[in-house]
Amino acid sequence: MLLSLVYFAVRRLLRILTARDRDDAAREIEILVLRHQLYVLSRGRRLSLRRCDRILLAAASRLLPRELWRSFPVSPQTVLRWHRELVRSKWTYRHKRPPGRPRVVHETATLILRLAGENPRWGYLRIQGELKKLGISVSATGICSVLRRHGLPPAPRRDGPSWKEFLSQQAAGIVACDFFCVDTVWLKTIYVLFFIELSTRRVHLAGVTVHPNSAWVTQQARNLVMEDHLAGTRFLIRDRDAKYSGPFDEVFRSEGLRIIRTPIRSPRAVVSPDVV
Repeated sequence: MLLSLVYFAVRRLLRILTARDRDDAAREIEILVLRHQLYVLSRGRRLSLRRCDRILLAAASRLLPRELWRSFPVSPQTVLRWHRELVRSKWTYRHKRPPGRPRVVHETATLILRLAGENPRWGYLRIQGELKKLGISVSATGICSVLRRHGLPPAPRRDGPSWKEFLSQQAAGIVACDFFCVDTVWLKTIYVLFFIELSTRRVHLAGVTVHPNSAWVTQQARNLVMEDHLAGTRFLIRDRDAKYSGPFDEVFRSEGLRIIRTPIRSPRAVVSPDVV
C-alpha cells in the first residue's frame, strides 16, 4: 500500500512540474527520463534499477506518449510488469487468523467415526451426549468437523444421497450474484456485478461501475429481469452486503424468486439444501 501512495505522489508531482503546453511537458519528461538513465548508469557498469527508479519510470510512463517510450532503458512490457506489482501491493495488508478450536485427538476422532458409522441416524448432539457418558467432552462443532473431514454428511442422510448430490439435482433453479474487482492501469478500482447459473455455470455480466450503491444495483436487477435471463429460476443466493437492499430483493420476489442470504461472515459458505 505504501508503494502505491509513493507512486501516486510521484506521478502527481511530475504532472504539476510539467503543467504547461502538452508538447513541452512531454519533452521535459523525456529529458528527465534520459537524465535519470545517465544517473543510473553512473552508479555502476550494469543497469541496476532500484525500487525508487522503477516508481519514477512507471510514473513518467503515464505522462509520456507511447511513441516516446523509446527513451526508457527497459521495454514497455517491463514497465507494465512494474505496474502490476504496484497493483498487487495496493491490496496487500496484514491480517491475523483466529486461533480456532484445538484439534480433536486421534482416539476421540476414531470413536466419533465409529459411533456415526454404526448409528447413521445419530446427529451431532446425540453423539456428543454418548461421548459425555464415557467421560469425553467434545463440542458439537468439533464432531461436525471430524465427520465432514472424513466425508460423512449430517444425519439422517448418511445412508442416502449426499448434500452435493441433492444440490446438483436442485441447481437448475438456483442463481447466485456477487461482485468482483478490476484494477485499471491508473490503479483505479472498478466493480463488476455478475449473476451465475449454478447448473450451467453461465455468467451474466449485469453492469460495471466505480461507485456501486443500492440504487445502481437495483437498476441492474431490473435490467436483468427485463431481458428474461432468469426463466425457470426459483432461488437467488446473495451475501449480506448493504448494497442488496429491500428494492433489490423485491425485483426478484415479484418474479416469483426466493432470496437466500449466506450466513454472516462466511464468504465461502455453502447454502444448506434444507432451504431448498
